[in-house]
Amino acid sequence: MSAAERRARLVTRHRLGPGCRATSALDAAQAVVALHSTDPATVFLSVRARTAHLLPADVERELYEERSLVRMLGMRRTLFVVPRDLVPVVDAACSRTIAKRERRRLEQMVAASGISTQPEAWVRRAMATALRAVETRGEAFTAELTKSIPTLAKRLHVGQGTRWEATQSAGSRILPQLAMEGRIVRSRPRGGWVSGQYRWTPLADWLGGAPVPLDPAPAGAELTRRWLAAFGPATELDLRWWTGWTAREARAALASVPHASIELDGGAGLVLADDLAPVDPPTPAAALLPTLDPTTMGWKERGWYLGPHERVLFDANGNAGPTVWWEGRVVGGWSQRRDGEIAFELVEDVGSEAVAAVEAEAERLAAWIGDARIAPGFLPPFQRALSA
Repeated sequence: MSAAERRARLVTRHRLGPGCRATSALDAAQAVVALHSTDPATVFLSVRARTAHLLPADVERELYEERSLVRMLGMRRTLFVVPRDLVPVVDAACSRTIAKRERRRLEQMVAASGISTQPEAWVRRAMATALRAVETRGEAFTAELTKSIPTLAKRLHVGQGTRWEATQSAGSRILPQLAMEGRIVRSRPRGGWVSGQYRWTPLADWLGGAPVPLDPAPAGAELTRRWLAAFGPATELDLRWWTGWTAREARAALASVPHASIELDGGAGLVLADDLAPVDPPTPAAALLPTLDPTTMGWKERGWYLGPHERVLFDANGNAGPTVWWEGRVVGGWSQRRDGEIAFELVEDVGSEAVAAVEAEAERLAAWIGDARIAPGFLPPFQRALSA
């Protein structure tokens, strides 16, 4: 399968062309399995790029009223917005393992901070106290709970011995730990759609009942099946990158999913066994995708859609800033300036038709954002220079 064929699949399956737009935020999320939510605005901008007529209020309705999408920590210890039916799958395949590891780290932090000589018991009591408080209130911000509950106001030392050394409230770790363990959930934020100050709500209350726990093995297989349907063909390394699994975990999941090996430009790849037919070339289209968009972050081996531009448009850890796409490949970066203008720069010559399409997409994006101002958690130097 050629790189051109893979790019055609990317545009079509990820809803990035005019003939294949998603009709809802849920549809957009399902197209890429889940939406990155490290930056709160990314969820909305990722949906915008894949739909024609949805506004921020429409996305908020699906998130906070219909609750067809749920925010949770999942693959690679990253915050995602996932389709509601995927919550128990991600929990069993990824979140539980992460939660166990993070709970041990939290206990070590409690001991190192001098809070308790019995950190395991202290964390257990603190989590029970925080959970009761959230259940009693129905919803609460971290700051409200740390202000009213002395246990959660205890100070933890983080990054000791490094340049990032600091202190933070125990509550700022206890509450996310409860969320990782499936007790509470990040619900509606304070302020608008670019805000990341989320309320905490009991998960069972938010969903009208706690999800039925799944076994890790079938959950891993289901997550792999969905990922291959959206991102295949891909490599085992891509799967390990996306999930955060070890090689053993990835191979075990793949063994439970019917798939085929095919030749890709530069090596072998994997695709679902019934997904070998070619796709029709989509209409040429431009897309402006946000920081950490799920398409940009979907593969570890990115040369077939990124070319030589990773060092320019990504940070040193392999995280993507805002990118400009044309015909299923990355051709530049963009950023929002203080006055709301969407500034972009292309890193290769793509022709006048592509430039006109990118300009039109930048105008559409600026109109969609309106008076809101995007503040990504990080911007690689290239995009940071555009915003100046």
